[in-house]
Amino acid sequence: MRRLVIGTRGSELALWQANHVRDALRARGDGLEVTLEIIRTTGEEAVEDPLYHMLDKGLFTRQIEQALLDGRVDLAVHSLKDLPTQLPDGLEIAAVTAREDPADVLVAKDGLTLDRLPEGAAVLTGSLRRRSQLLHLRPDLRVPPVRGNVPTRLRKLAESDAAATIMARAGLVRLALEGHITERLEPTEFLPACGQGALALQVRCGDDGVRELVAPLNDPQTRHAVSAERAFLADLQGGCQVPLGAYAQVADNGTSLRMMGMVASLDGVRLLRAAGSVPLDGPDAPGQLGRKLAADLRAAGCQEILDSVARNRAEADR
Repeated sequence: MRRLVIGTRGSELALWQANHVRDALRARGDGLEVTLEIIRTTGEEAVEDPLYHMLDKGLFTRQIEQALLDGRVDLAVHSLKDLPTQLPDGLEIAAVTAREDPADVLVAKDGLTLDRLPEGAAVLTGSLRRRSQLLHLRPDLRVPPVRGNVPTRLRKLAESDAAATIMARAGLVRLALEGHITERLEPTEFLPACGQGALALQVRCGDDGVRELVAPLNDPQTRHAVSAERAFLADLQGGCQVPLGAYAQVADNGTSLRMMGMVASLDGVRLLRAAGSVPLDGPDAPGQLGRKLAADLRAAGCQEILDSVARNRAEADR
């Protein structure tokens, strides 16, 4: 019997994702034995530090990737939004699973929606992207930072005097916690993180056996969409430390790819958006679309915003 070891973080959501992939592989019925190895990552050590103060773009992935390179595990399962666009030498993304709804959602006390939150209410989030878009829509709000896995953030909201928090719908759905959602924020209006809702299956380059095992789990439409978003992210050198978002979709009966991108100032006053589409039959169509939207935003002045964010982060780290 062939054995496959999956490397994963130990949070409830990460384990759900790894078990989801494990079950999909087992369901193929070829006698494959799949086990999980839980690996603690840097992002789980400094749990009280805001993500945007932490410059390491591999916070939730580096130790798992090292285990993959060392041969301790055969396959890594990542939330794609956590995976840096620049992969370590020797590793590649072999498959991207079908995407869960990438939308952000409001989880509010008293069942409130965003437009009904009291003036000056506090909304918890550790994401600059969410912070900027919230303040753009509701400049009266306060946005204190929060860290932790999905259940922890729900608990911190319940124990605080904050009125609400913003979370990814995918995580709540996967943990059967969608009953906490009070409003879905339309992803064409409130842009999600690049790759949000999708899982990346990472393998060692040249490991054709594992690549072939996970190939049936790849969803082409999701991969086209997230490839465009990650090209946009890479071109603007973004991550948790930058208030940018993107949302791409395959459209026109699978013949084209549409995308929106956003960069905003920390206070939400300036929010620049760009949109475009490309036929999917062109060479590297997703990459071309992502880079085109990044160029459009640069032409609109987003580099000034990004430079200001970098200066603010440097001052906060002193």
